[in-house]
Amino acid sequence: MPLEEAAVRPLHPAAGAQALAADSAKLVMDSLEEMKAETTVEIDLAAKSSIADSMIITTGRSNRHVAAIAEKVMEDLKAHGRANVRVEGMPNCDWVLIDAGDVIVHVFRPEVRAFYNLEKLWGEDRPGERRAG
Repeated sequence: MPLEEAAVRPLHPAAGAQALAADSAKLVMDSLEEMKAETTVEIDLAAKSSIADSMIITTGRSNRHVAAIAEKVMEDLKAHGRANVRVEGMPNCDWVLIDAGDVIVHVFRPEVRAFYNLEKLWGEDRPGERRAG
């Protein structure tokens, strides 16, 4: 097939959704790194649940750090066209949940993260899961 033909051939809708999810997850991971979030883990949910394609769990050192991380992630998502981002937990900032549709982000204080242990609940230690630095 000539290159010109391949360039105009539309992608399957699922392929586009997966690419968008990967872009969103990369954007979130970059934001977390910039904000010095700690112990960040990305769990692939695509084969486990229909709620999202990816779950990212991270830790902030204090309530203020959790709030700053969450605000940066929401800002970056909105700046890249993700206007329908929903957030829970901002008043206390012990655990902030950011729902961007295809990516769910949990930002915890260390004690709260240890208590809920979402990694164990969602099987983070299963083969194929990725741990980010």
